[in-house]
Amino acid sequence: MTVPRALTIATSDSGGGAGIQADLKAFAAAGCHGTSVLAALTAQNTVAVTDVHTLPPEFVRAQLDAVFDDIGVDAAKTGMLFSRELIATVADYLGEHPVPLVVDPVMVASSGARLLQDDAVETLVTRLFPLATVVTPNLHEAEALASRTDLATGCWKVKKALAEVIYELGAAAVIVTGGHGDEAVDHLFDGEHHLEIQVQRHDVAATHGAGCTHSATLAARLARGDSLEDAARAAARAASDAVRHGLVEVGSGDGPVDVLNVKGAA
Repeated sequence: MTVPRALTIATSDSGGGAGIQADLKAFAAAGCHGTSVLAALTAQNTVAVTDVHTLPPEFVRAQLDAVFDDIGVDAAKTGMLFSRELIATVADYLGEHPVPLVVDPVMVASSGARLLQDDAVETLVTRLFPLATVVTPNLHEAEALASRTDLATGCWKVKKALAEVIYELGAAAVIVTGGHGDEAVDHLFDGEHHLEIQVQRHDVAATHGAGCTHSATLAARLARGDSLEDAARAAARAASDAVRHGLVEVGSGDGPVDVLNVKGAA
């Protein structure tokens, strides 16, 4: 059998907790060969994002060509893309090279830093959402997306309502993830069926990268041929376990999740 190939199109986290670094670890944990296309670089640790450097769109496209032309892609995910220009570049390419796609609408870091420019949100919604197999906002991101449209019901704390609003923005399916909010539940809506996936919550001060781990695991399981529901359940388990094994001793802020359980392997 050929090993499944999963691609992340996202940003480097110099602290190794989120972004490209978290995605590649999650791909490996899920049994996939991971490839990467960097859209930007961050100067980042467990406390703050101190700088962002975007890469030229033509170099982003060159990376995409390199991966697609030789290695191939069974499923992909997007993470932090930061700017309208980079989102459009990625959307143009994936429109020409369709694959199962997880869009993680990364907007704000756990440290509070803005990870998506204000004028890029509309491009993210109108260009990438229609290409996605599933969109995976957390509760705060879902509320921000819903608040920008007259489709909102006013019940923005209710994940079911949020999922319906975001589906109407053009996504084929939506998972409002359960790491934030009162209920530890991922809510999946595919336009016809609502499904609540219970998530085990752990009181561990190491959640940095949990959302990236979730969306990357979801993409990896789609690359392996799982149904969306099975992939969503696997992603919920992986993100929860990564928090449970989180590296609280790394850094002075919220530590990185550990999807590979490196302490257990030591």
